[in-house]
Parts: sequence; structure tokens; C-alpha cells
Amino acid sequence: MQAKEVMTTRPEYLNADVSIREVAELMRDTDSGFEPLVRGAKVEGVLTDRDIAIRGIAEGKNPEDNATDIATQAALYTFSDTDVVDVLKNMQEQKVQRLLVLKSPDQKDLVGIITVGDIADQCKEEAVAKELVNCAQHYR
Repeated sequence: MQAKEVMTTRPEYLNADVSIREVAELMRDTDSGFEPLVRGAKVEGVLTDRDIAIRGIAEGKNPEDNATDIATQAALYTFSDTDVVDVLKNMQEQKVQRLLVLKSPDQKDLVGIITVGDIADQCKEEAVAKELVNCAQHYR
């Protein structure tokens, strides 16, 4: 099974110039905890609800400050044809629960987002189930 078979397609994303408040409002409205920030076709960073709490509120940022001020600049990603076991291994190594999905190494268009939950929903293979358990171990 490949990432493109289980990923969320047409992900929500925001222009990199938005405020922290605008990201929080979109997260509220779409029941999401993860938003890519883009400038043109390039992903400038990603913002999670945890980033808003830890880098925003805890550090005294103003809700009208630019979201890229608190975003994770090094966006982690995989490619659409990557096997989900390899995606899970990558998530485990990076200690994350979601990755951006880019079309291919040659075409780095954002085509989706893949989460541990997306993979768990489609989990039918024993190798995938084992890797899901390994991926979640750092949350103990």
C-alpha cells in the first residue's frame, strides 16, 4: 500500500503571510491540528496546534503576529508512491504523527497529508500493524 492510497487529498493550506489567529480559526473550523503554510508553490513551514500553544501562547506572541514566526520551518514530507511501512518508519524516526505528501522527487507539488490515523484506518497487513505499534511507542 502506498501513501497516495490512504492520504488526505486536497489538504487545506494557508498563505505564509497569515496571522496566528487565522491559522487557529481554520484549525477550529476544519477540526484540524496541522496546517501547511505556503508562498506560491513552496511550502514555507507547517504549524500545529502544539506550535500555537508552545511557541505562541507560552512565549507571549500576539495572535496577530505572522504564523511563520512560530511555524516549524523544516517541513517533513514523503512522496505519494512511498510504501506506508516506510512512511511509518520515517514518522517513528522523526517522532511525528503526520507528514506532507509530495507528488514525486522530481515534482514536489503538495498533493496530500498522511497521518498515523489515515494508515491505521486502512491497516490490513500485519507488517503495517507492527509498524504502527512501533511508531506509537514514543508516546508512552
